[in-house]
Amino acid sequence: MERTLIILKPDCMKKNLAGNVLARFAEAGFHIVACKMTILSKDLLKNHYAHLAHMPFFPDIEQFMSSRPVIIMILEAQNAVAKMRDLLGPTDSTIAPKGTIRGDLGSNKMENIAHASDSPEAAEAEIKCFFKPDEVFGTLNTH
Repeated sequence: MERTLIILKPDCMKKNLAGNVLARFAEAGFHIVACKMTILSKDLLKNHYAHLAHMPFFPDIEQFMSSRPVIIMILEAQNAVAKMRDLLGPTDSTIAPKGTIRGDLGSNKMENIAHASDSPEAAEAEIKCFFKPDEVFGTLNTH
């Protein structure tokens, strides 16, 4: 089993698509092992997007990602990271194929429904950034 971090982005929340997206995750065999709703702080966003924080477009990301509450989850499945990336489709919703979450529900490169970890190593780091160990349940720990 492997874990991935997912953030249901502000566009997903604004369009009231969280239930639809969660159903698609469940149908694909993912299990929720942690979940919370929060407004992302500037400090948390700078940490999470450290690789982009120096870019001229980062203020737009920061403004968008803190514009309303988001749902942050850890999902578990076999090959969770790759499986989730396939289910979501490419980051740019305008080129994501129909049948993928972003292709069906997203609008563009930023308003693309969900963030997903891009590697098992990134997932591990992101999980530590957003969740305390006692907030995580499931088969990979003793809870």
